[in-house]
Amino acid sequence: MFPLQLLALLFISSSAPQQRRKEKKEEEEGRKSKHDSTFQRGDLLEVPRTLFTHFGIYLGGGRVAHFIPDIMPVVSSDHFQIKQMVTNTRLILGVLAKCGSVRVDSVEDFAYGAEILVNPMDKMCSRAALPGEEVAQRAEKLQGEVPYSLLWYNCEHYVMYCRYGTAMSFQTFQFCKTLRALLLSRAVAKATAVLGACLLLYLKMVNTWSVLLAVLVPFLIWMAS
Repeated sequence: MFPLQLLALLFISSSAPQQRRKEKKEEEEGRKSKHDSTFQRGDLLEVPRTLFTHFGIYLGGGRVAHFIPDIMPVVSSDHFQIKQMVTNTRLILGVLAKCGSVRVDSVEDFAYGAEILVNPMDKMCSRAALPGEEVAQRAEKLQGEVPYSLLWYNCEHYVMYCRYGTAMSFQTFQFCKTLRALLLSRAVAKATAVLGACLLLYLKMVNTWSVLLAVLVPFLIWMAS
């Protein structure tokens, strides 16, 4: 963990005074927001990213609760620094360190310039959505630091639990399905068998156990394909 903390301290810059002014301005504006006419409290918001899709729960007042990997809570206790919008450096280090937080940001910071889709999962999930107020309360209750896993607990797991009562991720399912199709295929089984045989001959390790291993691995891949 220490190398990641050191990297974070070296590459993450601080602009706390600017953040303080921003938060003060948001408090003065109150909870009313132009986004309240577009989104309802408890709506599931989705924004496309370059390699993945990001999700959040609308809380009202132009605020969105979302789960995002972030290294900053690990390396700093400065509230104003942590509240700043998560940069790519913070995000990547958070993924590597498997740490994240459920935080509340403005709609603009959440969307980061991307188009926002509203409740697209209602058509995909077999479960009916919970009442909007209950969804928002679940999202608010889970705020704080949470262990992050790219495959097993990410932003989609978080919003699915809040809105439908089940922590699942269609992105994870599709990724695992694609990976399985690539790795557990007949072509991979054949290539593994050829490479295993060549490796045994090159290393001159032809014995009962090595031959058995060289046969068993491609056989298992073949049967699983």
